[in-house]
Amino acid sequence: MIADAYLIILLRSLEIDDEALIQTLVRRIKEKQTSSGTWKIYHDQEEGDLSATVEAYYSLLYSGYVNPEEPKMIAAKQFIIEKGGLSQVSLFTKVMLAFTGQYHWPGNLSLPIELILLPPPIPFNIFDFVGYARVHFVPIMIGANKKFFLKTLRSPNLSELYLAEKSNESTFKLMAWQEKMIENALNQLSDLKNPRELAFQKAEEFLLNRIENDGTLYSYFTATFVMIFALLALGYSKDSKTITKAVNGLKSYACKTDRYTTIQNSPPTIWDTALISYALQEAGVPPSDPMIVKANQYLLAKQHTKYGDWRLHNPRAIPGGWGFSPSNTINPDIDDTTVALRAIQTNAFYDPSYLYAWQKGTIWTLSMQNQDGGWPAFEKNTNKKYTSLLPIKGVESVTIDPSHADLTGRTLEFLGNYAGLNAYHPSVQKGIRWLFFNQERNGSWYGRWGINYIYGTWAAITGLKAVGIPSNHPRIQKAIQWLLSIQKEDGGWGESCISDAKKQYVPLQASTPSQTAWAVDALIAVYNRPTPTIQRGIQCLIDLGKEKDWRTTYPTGAGFPGNFYILYHSYRYIWPLLALSHYRSKFL
Repeated sequence: MIADAYLIILLRSLEIDDEALIQTLVRRIKEKQTSSGTWKIYHDQEEGDLSATVEAYYSLLYSGYVNPEEPKMIAAKQFIIEKGGLSQVSLFTKVMLAFTGQYHWPGNLSLPIELILLPPPIPFNIFDFVGYARVHFVPIMIGANKKFFLKTLRSPNLSELYLAEKSNESTFKLMAWQEKMIENALNQLSDLKNPRELAFQKAEEFLLNRIENDGTLYSYFTATFVMIFALLALGYSKDSKTITKAVNGLKSYACKTDRYTTIQNSPPTIWDTALISYALQEAGVPPSDPMIVKANQYLLAKQHTKYGDWRLHNPRAIPGGWGFSPSNTINPDIDDTTVALRAIQTNAFYDPSYLYAWQKGTIWTLSMQNQDGGWPAFEKNTNKKYTSLLPIKGVESVTIDPSHADLTGRTLEFLGNYAGLNAYHPSVQKGIRWLFFNQERNGSWYGRWGINYIYGTWAAITGLKAVGIPSNHPRIQKAIQWLLSIQKEDGGWGESCISDAKKQYVPLQASTPSQTAWAVDALIAVYNRPTPTIQRGIQCLIDLGKEKDWRTTYPTGAGFPGNFYILYHSYRYIWPLLALSHYRSKFL
């Protein structure tokens, strides 16, 4: 829903009167409003989400199709005021409000634009941040340094929601050592003539060089949104070719269903295609089936051949990964790569083109292992401590790309079950050690890109088993005991998105298909025969397959803790199918 609201705000700001699209997005946003007038980002969120409510409320006002005196709009306004107003929303919401003239530019973003001139060896250079952070930070820094905003005759007036800032409002107060680092870094630019002008030019080049063929920045809606405003701040006209193409790229992210249209932040076409192809083959669909042939040909064509920013921290590797979205050509990630490799492995046995692709992808995956032994999502060894200590709430989740249990476990599972490696291989040994060292005291593992401890624990267990760690190993047994302890009465498993924000397991009041499948799949990997716990889990999966309610649409994909979660519509089918297939192949 965030992207729905932002697209309305963007179209109105650029005075693009695409009324049909705006109206259908308005219907979708209104449908998601609760009876109390708020908007939530997950079902069990108490009351509502302040940032989501501000974004939805603002977009509906800006659309011109909703009367602010409607009872539910009045209730939304009252909720925003009761929660402290605009000063208490998330930082990215403040950025959107600042770009559109509804909020002062946050002091948290007052990093000097000249920092973009610093080369990688110098601390506080932009490449010490992970790629998805960079492509948001650079346009935001442009806007913040220029104090740019864009208002139109149709802009709503949100001044009533701008309350006196509370004492806990974030202000930009760097630690003394951080201030010294920046001062020392900028001193190295003293010989440059007009460094500020050069910095804006460099920032513009940075953005233009990372625009994909569909006009979007890094294939992300949110990054493209702030890029458009940054380019306006640099003097681009609203109807320039670059901005027009970017807007059309964002419109192409529309996902249509029978009931509504919604905008995706980043279309998961590669991820979905690879997972579905892999799951169907695990279920017994032969690779010669026309559906699998077509899907795998698509995957083969989408393997990356370009060098992206990942090369800076991994200079000896050649391209071979896969990205998340179809337009993504320079930002591959580990998870998409290993699932694509699973999907095409059988093809690699008899087709040289698939074999070459499989080998390149596997080599690239191995090359991306972090020094600590785990695997990141996008970029190797981007774990500089100072980048995660900026005075911005939740900054550690967006500025760095450290090793995580879900990525490390999933990679080990691929290397063990599909690449023939075991615990004697040096890379596998390092991965095992990392998982052992980073297991939680209760036996679980935290998963970064799924919700959360069930996801991470499943990935770690299946990965360790795939590379030869025995089921009776104390680490695995401790993890299994944790999974058993949180099974629900209906035989399933469910975990709340609150876990992601609190960084501790918080149960959901009901079981979900994907989380139940992850837990059951982990148990199947460990036990040599079906247990009563597994049987109950299997029955729960079958029962959930007949349902269609909030349990089957609960978001189990993680984006930004506390702010952004992903509903993968295919998850309710893919993960149960995989768990049921593994049950059948092992026990029947």
